[in-house]
This record gives sequence, structure tokens and C-alpha cells, in this order.
Amino acid sequence: MRERYVLLGLARARSDWFRTVGRWSTAAMLPAEFIRCVSVEELRARLGSGRAFSAVLVDGSLPGVDRDLIAAAGELGVAVLIVDTQTSRDWRELGAAAVLAEAFSRDELLEVLMATSSPVGTALFAPEPEGDGTDGDPGGLLAVTGPGGTGASTVAVALAQGLAAEVADQQPPPTVLLADLCRVADQAMLHDPGVLVPSIQELVEAHRTGTPPARAVLDQTFEVPNRGYRLLLGLRRPRHWVALRPRALEQTLDSLQRAFDVVVADVEADVEGEAETGSADVEDRNRLSRTVLSRAEVVLVVAGPGMQGLYAVVRTLNELLAFGVAPDRLLPVITRGPRSPRARAELTAGLSTLVEAGGPAAGVGLANPLHLPDRPVDQALRDGVALPSSMARSLVRATEAIRARAEAPPRADQEAPIRIVPGSLDSFTAQEHPGS
Repeated sequence: MRERYVLLGLARARSDWFRTVGRWSTAAMLPAEFIRCVSVEELRARLGSGRAFSAVLVDGSLPGVDRDLIAAAGELGVAVLIVDTQTSRDWRELGAAAVLAEAFSRDELLEVLMATSSPVGTALFAPEPEGDGTDGDPGGLLAVTGPGGTGASTVAVALAQGLAAEVADQQPPPTVLLADLCRVADQAMLHDPGVLVPSIQELVEAHRTGTPPARAVLDQTFEVPNRGYRLLLGLRRPRHWVALRPRALEQTLDSLQRAFDVVVADVEADVEGEAETGSADVEDRNRLSRTVLSRAEVVLVVAGPGMQGLYAVVRTLNELLAFGVAPDRLLPVITRGPRSPRARAELTAGLSTLVEAGGPAAGVGLANPLHLPDRPVDQALRDGVALPSSMARSLVRATEAIRARAEAPPRADQEAPIRIVPGSLDSFTAQEHPGS
């Protein structure tokens, strides 16, 4: 296992120790990556980026170095090492982990780092023998999304559980992953793994400079034995989306699909980009959803019952269709629905009416919605046991039906549809008869 310290540095211009630490890092004399900051604001921004850091090495004579900055780093588990040239403050009382004299040596810095900071491991890059599965065919990718409060995260849990149960008797059993790829991640709360690391942040960070083998990717996930799948934790804070670089995120999804036979992604339905908003920052913020939804085989759009739930799901369907998701990959799912067939038929008819009312979904043949009756799932989630099997089976059957239709080859006798241009056909009443 290779480990190194990741250090943030801030000092006055032309500080001797600042250049020296950079030279130690570049020449590999110090097992550390040294990231130079030019201002306190940049230092705070990097601390809030979600990337793992070991320590902050900062000049104590700068005006912005105070109790609040030290506390902000401490809340993230990052040690603050003060290089004090004035010795006029009690830095330890302010929360600093250590104080260094200006003319410190490499051994002194390394000794302080070993005592106060944690190295960032790079075990993901350990080589593995050939045939570890990194070159195999990618597995399936299924996305579960929907407006907030509709139970989309619970549906993702049930779908992953159902897929794992369907293949449990195969030898060897295919692997199923539930990946929390929401900007506001909830799967850690629903599963209570006890820790928040590793997560999608560490996995994407590992793909910035390399491609980890399948075994290493598998080790970044948690086993959920009562439900048969593995779990990839999501962002620890919503603001940590800034740490996810686009190319590294795409490569991470490729690795997940090669490491697992099926990936169930819990994502949000925010797909606005620069073209719609004029802001590149908005597109970067929605990078998780845009990347997953653009490549998923099936997208389950979850909605609640009632008028508001139907309106919300139609709005989401229109947004996904405008984004470019094919209509034959969309599956509306209505949770906490009625058990009465008549009431379900009324909900289905209401959904069809709203779909045909206008927007990109008008005139598009969407799959009939899947109705999930109200189930006591909260107790199962609290206890960490399996969700109702009937709920999981219903989701698997509906999802596999869409996947099967997409994989089925077209019939030889089936002609391709021909687009009719409005106005190109005669009216039904104006018939021309010979001799008339």
C-alpha cells in the first residue's frame, strides 16, 4: 500500500520555507503532495471541495489565519500546522495541532505529520494479476429518480434487493451494487454503515490519475448481507460535488459497471445544463444526474399518489425526455398507491391525460406506470432487514421487461414507421372517384 500526505500550503510571497516544502514534494524527498494556495479564500474553498487532505501548513503571520480558519479545518479532520515567525500567539490554545519554527527541517516536518496527520492512501492503484475482470463486458446500469419525498431512495433499495434475490441461486452469483449518486445523499442514513468513508468521493478521486482494478473498486463498497447487494456511499456533504471532475466521474461509472453485473444508481432528477440556464456551474452541479441518466438502460421515475404526485412525475418525465432520455427507457412508478384495480386505473388514466396535455411527453408512448401499494418499509429500514419481497419482485419484473424489449431484435416482417408530414395527406371525406 502506498501512502502520502496531501498538504495545503499558504504563506507570504517568497517565503523560504514555502519554496523548500514544494521542492521536497517535487523531488520525492517528502512523501507528500503539496498544494499551494494564494489566499485564505482559496484555502477555505479547497477545504470545502470534498477532497481528502492531511494537513494545512500555514504562515502564522498572515492576517486571515485565526481561530475560525483553524476550526473549519478541524471540523473536516485536517490538522493545522502553524509556521510562526513572531511567537506572539498561543496557537495551540486557538486549536492548532502543532507549531513549527520558520527554519524547520524535512525530518522535523515529517515527524510532526506522523504525529498529527493521517496520510491519504493510494491502495486503489495496487497492481493486480491479469484476468481480474477489468476488461470484461460492462454490467447493466439502472437509474432510480423522482421528485423529493416520493420514496425514490427506498425504491432503489427494493430494486437492488430484488435483483440480488433473482440471481442468488446462480453459481457464482452475479454481483449487484446500489450506488448513492445523489447530490443530497440519503443511503448512508437508510443503511447506517457506521462510517462515511470510503464513498463516491474517494472513488472518483482515485480515477483522476489512473484506473483502479475491479477488486480495488469492490473494496470501496460495503456489503449489505440482509439484502444481498453491496452499497457505495454518496457525497458526505451536498457541496462536495465540486470535487467530482467530469472525466474522472465517467471513468468511475465505467469501472463500477465492469466490477459489478448490475448497478442500481439512486440519482436526483436535476438535469439542467449550461444550454438551459447559461451557467456552466449549474451543469457541473448536476453532473452526477446528467452522467447517469444519459447512459442508464432503464430510468425508474418515482411519484407519489394523488394530483400533486401525478403532476410532479409528468414534469419530471418531460424534463428527462427534453434532456434526451429515450421514452422506451422510462418507467413511471407510483408509490403508496391504492390496492383497488379501479383506483389504479383512474391513476393510470390521469397520468395519460397529463402526459398528452403537452410538452415533450405528448404523443410519446410511455410504459404503463407500475403501482406499488403502501408497505410498512420504515420498520424494515430501521432494523436493517429485507424489504417486502413482493415489492422487490414487482420492480424487478417491470424493469426486466423494459430491458428485454430493448434487447429484442426487430421482426423481419415489421416495417419501420414512416413519419407523416402534416398536410401531406388528403382529407378522409374528399375522395376522388373515376368519372365523378
